[in-house]
Amino acid sequence: MQDRDARSIDLTLEPLDDYLVIQPSDEESETSLGLIIPASTETDCRTGVITAVGSEPGGIEPGDKVLYPRDAGFDVRLGGAAVKVLRRSDLIARVHD
Repeated sequence: MQDRDARSIDLTLEPLDDYLVIQPSDEESETSLGLIIPASTETDCRTGVITAVGSEPGGIEPGDKVLYPRDAGFDVRLGGAAVKVLRRSDLIARVHD
């Protein structure tokens, strides 16, 4: 039996039902129309990119950039990467760059 280092284990987060996994953006973003969406904790909204969707995504796909309430969902850390898991109904808008 081979001894495995815990850091070498590949972890995958697969959301169920209407849950989504989002990679939060740490930077301020500006849409093509000039709307500036700050990433600071002083604002009530955050942006991020969908990385995985459950079986009921409701028109949202991996790769979509979205706007969501800062306090929505659950903060999860997998393999050193921080992601957000939240329900589709928590999303405010899709951001088109």
